[in-house]
Formats: sequence, C-alpha cells, structure tokens
Amino acid sequence: MRVADDVPGEMRRRLESLAPTRLELLDESAQHAGHAGAAPGGNTHWRLTIVSAAFAGKPVVARHRMVYQALGELMRHPIHALAIHARAPDESDG
Repeated sequence: MRVADDVPGEMRRRLESLAPTRLELLDESAQHAGHAGAAPGGNTHWRLTIVSAAFAGKPVVARHRMVYQALGELMRHPIHALAIHARAPDESDG
C-alpha cells in the first residue's frame, strides 16, 4: 500500500509511537480548496487533537516537534498544514 492510498491511516499508525489515549484526526482539505498546498482528493490540511502522557511537562513547541517527528516525511508530502492540539492526560480540554 502506498501512503497516498490511506493518508489518515498512515498518520494514525505513525502517531501510535506517542501512545495516545485520545487521537482525533480531521481532514479539513475541502475548506482550503484553491489555496496554496491544496490538492485534488484532499489529504493536505489536517486538524489533530492528541492526548498522550509523553507530552507531560513539555512546552507546546516540544509537543509539536514530537508530532512532526512521528509523522516524518508526511509533513513534507502530502501534508501541507497541520493544526495541532496536543495535551497531557491531566490537562483540560480548554
């Protein structure tokens, strides 16, 4: 299977390295049609909510770097934009 065949599945698989207790992934590509980085068929603009003990005590920038590292080359292609809400289990949804 090529990554392009199942981008959300591959993203979820790679994010499992962070042992999330909650993972929500939303393809928002349709909202960005015609904008930079948008591609036919979507899979370019994402919103991620992830809860993991791995984020405990880490600042936001470090958490985002952990997500980027887990996703690897997907962050160059096909992902163009990723909105990340990363928190530790004991933090509120706020």
